[in-house]
Amino acid sequence: MMRDMKLEDWTKDATPIRFVDKESCQGALAAAGGLAAGFAAASAYKGAPGAALLVPAADGALAAVLFGLEPESAEARDPFLPGKLASLLPPGLYRFEDGPADAGAGALAFLLSSYKFTRYTSPKAQTPRLCAPEGVDRARIERIAAAVAFGRDLVNTPANDMGPEALAEAALALAARHGAQARTVVGDALLAENFPLIHAVGRAAAEAPRLVDFTHGPEDGLKVTLVGKGVCFDTGGLDIKPSSAMLLMKKDMGGAAAALALADMLMDAALPVRLRVIVPVVENSVSAAAFRASDVYRSRKGLTVEIGNTDAEGRLILADALALASEDSPELLFDFATLTGAARVALGPEIPPFYTGDDALADAIAAQGRRSSDPVWRLPLWDAYDSGLDSKIADVSSTTSHGFAGSITAALFLRRFVAAPSRWAHFDLYAWNGAAKPGRSEGGEVQVARLLYDLIEARALGRSA
Repeated sequence: MMRDMKLEDWTKDATPIRFVDKESCQGALAAAGGLAAGFAAASAYKGAPGAALLVPAADGALAAVLFGLEPESAEARDPFLPGKLASLLPPGLYRFEDGPADAGAGALAFLLSSYKFTRYTSPKAQTPRLCAPEGVDRARIERIAAAVAFGRDLVNTPANDMGPEALAEAALALAARHGAQARTVVGDALLAENFPLIHAVGRAAAEAPRLVDFTHGPEDGLKVTLVGKGVCFDTGGLDIKPSSAMLLMKKDMGGAAAALALADMLMDAALPVRLRVIVPVVENSVSAAAFRASDVYRSRKGLTVEIGNTDAEGRLILADALALASEDSPELLFDFATLTGAARVALGPEIPPFYTGDDALADAIAAQGRRSSDPVWRLPLWDAYDSGLDSKIADVSSTTSHGFAGSITAALFLRRFVAAPSRWAHFDLYAWNGAAKPGRSEGGEVQVARLLYDLIEARALGRSA
């Protein structure tokens, strides 16, 4: 389902987009003079952030577009704001003129805002197209946009077409396209190969649970492993969700989508990275074979786990996957999961919390998130809460009994299965936009992949310099 996310070759014949702000608007219009100034005055256009004005030529054709940005004096400017143009402009070919300050971010936001999920709908009318701004890394922008679109497609596809088989096939197709070495472990073979928690969560579904594992890149490259939660639909299991809580559960594989989108960027860039991607794939369903609250299973790591709630299934499949990832001793280990509602209560849908045992890594992730317009916020691995996961009959309980600090205690549970927490970071995602914003289309979203692509790229290239 790869989407064509491309910029056009630059040409002066494209309609120019001129960027203004409230402080510079009147001066810019006075300098333009003629019809543009008069039309803007008649339209009471003031260059408000996000406001566009389509300026006609004398013959009625579109001569130019004015678009408002935050003033340069503003404390913070949104480099993705030009992405709004993709939803405002009529079909045609456009080019940036006189800005924005970060033309690369603006062009990326334009492509990301152009995304539409069209698998089940008739083709729409033509959309506006943008010339590649001069001086930007066009290939890089297109790589990121295409990977994000790929991940969004995975999240937006409902579970009848994106069940465990289809998600695994999408991961394997991605691996094959980039020449990665891949394997899958399916059904009862999970027990034979010591993935008991993945098997327990997925065994009740019509499609068997599975694990996808692929590697790519030079063996002497920066060793990076990505783990993505691939719960294709989450009923809650025997602790079944209310119907209202199931409406968006097709997005419960958003962690897998983020891992695969990031892998797509890294592999396409041919960076000096020894990449490994591990995706446990299940549907948390209800049948006579469903796992139960109070069941106890021995995990891949050897720790016994008492099931506190069958609706806390994501951490279980991640536990086995993280144990596998740790056996290979990666230099960086990142996991992605739509794991807890508590994360949304704490930070809302737009800011994923993340956890790591290393302050320097945390600072690097947070700083890169700001630079990449891919926001995150660190929450603590608060050791005092770890005892809430104690079990009277097993090594650990999958949930606490008190219900407080749900995102933190989920991260603490995962930490028990990671060999080197100082090289690990866990991202608790929402993977969904309730409404469109510049660079962020309504529906499925790929969070944190862009920032980690930037971070891994910088570390890999710096290491090999």
